[in-house]
Amino acid sequence: MGMLSGVILAGGANHTMNGELTALLPFDGKALIVRQIDRMREICDEIIIVTNDPKPYLNKVDRSVRIITDFFAGQGPLGGMHAALSLAKYASVWIVGCDMPLISNKAAQLLMAKKQDGFEAVIPIVAGEPYPLHGIYDRACAARIAPLFNQGKIRVSAMLNHVIWSELGERYLLDNGIDLNFVANIKTIADYEAIQHLDK
Repeated sequence: MGMLSGVILAGGANHTMNGELTALLPFDGKALIVRQIDRMREICDEIIIVTNDPKPYLNKVDRSVRIITDFFAGQGPLGGMHAALSLAKYASVWIVGCDMPLISNKAAQLLMAKKQDGFEAVIPIVAGEPYPLHGIYDRACAARIAPLFNQGKIRVSAMLNHVIWSELGERYLLDNGIDLNFVANIKTIADYEAIQHLDK
């Protein structure tokens, strides 16, 4: 498959629920982010957390996990993606949000295989919706992101207009035995409660 960097974007205050960091919510007996790291470790050759505030994570993750901060602060997930792509060791980078407890290695491997057809990014589409935060990106995408910030564009979709990307559709994912819940994310306490039931 080639070497893969795994990245978890553990951004700013927008990720907190009731003042708690989503990434540190208990999920299946461990902090959500630790569960994500365990999953990623099965297929990734390095793991990176991008956060503006490393402190809460230092005693939760082991030393092999790199913790970095944005070069361009306040640019949302795209800022985190830029930092990760700039510093990743390997050419292919799997990027997820820290609010996604059910990330799928198998889906990531299918995305990675598709990237080898010559794409700079491959993104899953579920229920007609693209999920850039479970995509595989080429490190080269970092160079496309920085100029967007000068134009005030911080949406991940803005980057997709500047890279050669492909989608991996729902039908293909299902045909390969992927449970589509892998893109589920936690925005509210209700989401958190519902997603724990999905995982059973």
